[in-house]
Amino acid sequence: MSAADRAMGLGLRALNRFAGLDVIDRVGLRKPAERLLYRGTMAAGAASRTFAAGTRRLSRPARQAPRPAGDLFDLTPDDEQAMIRESFGSFAAERIRPAAQQADADSAAPPELLAQAAELGIAMLGVPEELDGPLAERATVTSVLAAEALAHGDMGLTVAALAPAAVSSALGLWGDADQQSRYLPAFAGDDPPAAALALLEPRPLFDPLEPATRARRVNGGFSLEGTKSLVPRAADAELLLVGAQLEGRGPALFLVESSTKGVLTEPEPAMGLRAAATGRLVLDDVRVDAAALIAEGAPEVYGECVRRARLGWCTLAVGTAQAVLDYVIPYVNEREAFGEPISNRQAVAFAVADMAIELEGMRLTTWRAAARADSGREFARETAVARRLCSEKGMQIGSQGVQLLGGHGFVTEHPVERWYRDLRAAGLMEGAVLV
Repeated sequence: MSAADRAMGLGLRALNRFAGLDVIDRVGLRKPAERLLYRGTMAAGAASRTFAAGTRRLSRPARQAPRPAGDLFDLTPDDEQAMIRESFGSFAAERIRPAAQQADADSAAPPELLAQAAELGIAMLGVPEELDGPLAERATVTSVLAAEALAHGDMGLTVAALAPAAVSSALGLWGDADQQSRYLPAFAGDDPPAAALALLEPRPLFDPLEPATRARRVNGGFSLEGTKSLVPRAADAELLLVGAQLEGRGPALFLVESSTKGVLTEPEPAMGLRAAATGRLVLDDVRVDAAALIAEGAPEVYGECVRRARLGWCTLAVGTAQAVLDYVIPYVNEREAFGEPISNRQAVAFAVADMAIELEGMRLTTWRAAARADSGREFARETAVARRLCSEKGMQIGSQGVQLLGGHGFVTEHPVERWYRDLRAAGLMEGAVLV
């Protein structure tokens, strides 16, 4: 089966299960959909939870090929990307949005919702085709589109659902043949493992490029010491990708199985993202073997990981800000004061227009950085621009949404207050998600 067929199947499987074929009718793809229904079978699953290398052994690392860079600046999604975005958008509207308020109150994502999200295949997008991934080419833009669609439902639940994809994408991008053979088949299976990328640390003015967590060489392996903060689904994670300062080398990434002695977690609920069940990860002389080091500790790989994580947070900010705008527009058109809709007031109309303008800038800068990453070009500057814009303007859009709702913006009956709390995370979180 070709990569295009697999990608089409990924979208159709979700469409059929969660939105029905009405979505396919709307985009005019019923006949191609019926021809390209997903036929593949998934391997691995819960039996690979020991993460032992199975029969799929690689002689060299499998990589998704860079997408060709066109001469024109065109960010129009292709057919497969459009279908995947429709699929995840339908899931966000029908499953995530209705569950979000209770998940926020419980500080936990419903297990059945996470299982349904896993069935969508989000953790597979960064898995190379040789290991049953759906795409032969890099999936940064595709992941951005999917994550944005999910965040339109709720950012906290989206972070919980996307946490395993951060680890699978990192392994697809930088893992060696043994690491990929050991871990990636599980992410391409029917029941992908809970996993998380842990970079953030609980200290003021944290710089992800200067982690306080330390890794020192011991007996052919490494010992990890330190604390990580706001790790999504920390209590459930089976596999962790941890950033640490490697002695004599600089910051590096390490694979840590949660069953390893010295790995401890504790709840760490925050102002926002409560549905992500964030926790604190404590590494107390955690011993891992030399094979746990990603990309031989290359500093440039760690730097790219930070950039891709920041790009992921930009994506979540775009999706959540879009949700705020989509909620505010009908509200101001229907809410009346002094005998007319409040949207007739110039101040209100201009505020909504400013939200839409800033949101479009957030989206385009994020998509541009993702497109450059997919084509193998340098994207540090573009990510920095997107990060600054999304962290500042995203928070402003959330605040303005609360303001435009007046007293309703302050109560949990309306979701804007939750979206505002979540949007504040875009400028301070490091790690957790990765595209």
